[in-house]
Amino acid sequence: MSELTYLQRAEAHPSPVASKLLRLMHEKKTNLCASLDVTTTAELLKLVETLGPYICLLKTHVDILSDFSFEGTVKPLKELAAKHNFMIFEDRKFADIGNTVKLQYTSGVYKIAEWADITNAHGVTGQGIITGLKQGAEETTKEPRGLLMLAELSSKGSLAHGEYTKGTVDIAKTDKDFVIGFIAQREMGGRDEGFDWLIMTPGVGLDDKGDALGQQYRTVNEVFSTGTDIIIVGRGLFAKGRDPKVEGERYRKAGWDAYLQRTGKTA
Repeated sequence: MSELTYLQRAEAHPSPVASKLLRLMHEKKTNLCASLDVTTTAELLKLVETLGPYICLLKTHVDILSDFSFEGTVKPLKELAAKHNFMIFEDRKFADIGNTVKLQYTSGVYKIAEWADITNAHGVTGQGIITGLKQGAEETTKEPRGLLMLAELSSKGSLAHGEYTKGTVDIAKTDKDFVIGFIAQREMGGRDEGFDWLIMTPGVGLDDKGDALGQQYRTVNEVFSTGTDIIIVGRGLFAKGRDPKVEGERYRKAGWDAYLQRTGKTA
């Protein structure tokens, strides 16, 4: 079977969140997710304004912002998402029992379910984590929400492999609408059972091979050859004096070219 395009997948996908994202990727010709780990809202908004035209998805860690607020952070982020046509993924990595994660998702300072299109969770506590988060989304907003499961990590020595990865995939199969895919280093199967999971891969770099804290980088072509749909790039876009505008277009083009090569398309 030939590789389906993002648009073909968008037209058939059961999840409105995944369908919207795939369609957006097709229209903008980008599969780049920017991971912007900065500690002030001003830094974040400045980078998002620059990188917005090149990305399909913004990955946030709002709990590292020293000055987070709904008016000052969430509202302008949502405005930038509308202006530049990208979606928002809060990389919360939930990892508790269903009732607790439901509260963490909907309550507290951040109220993630109110504004993030996508979030993610570990599979370590079992299927209840999906149920809890889905209930939280449904009780909080009429906007569609999606969940990624953490099947594999890009850090050295990660325990997320083997039976853990297999168990996480089995948990994901319990909900075709809310679970839209995985944070993983490769394709997770499931297509023969009717699942079209999005694979989002961190640890992608065109220059660096790793850092002093155990991060390991693979090239864009490497990750697309093993089933990635969306590349997650962080420091490669803005650290070490890099120009985010230059790097945003560089990674956007590299990711799009790798996708075209895999699907056999030319544009």
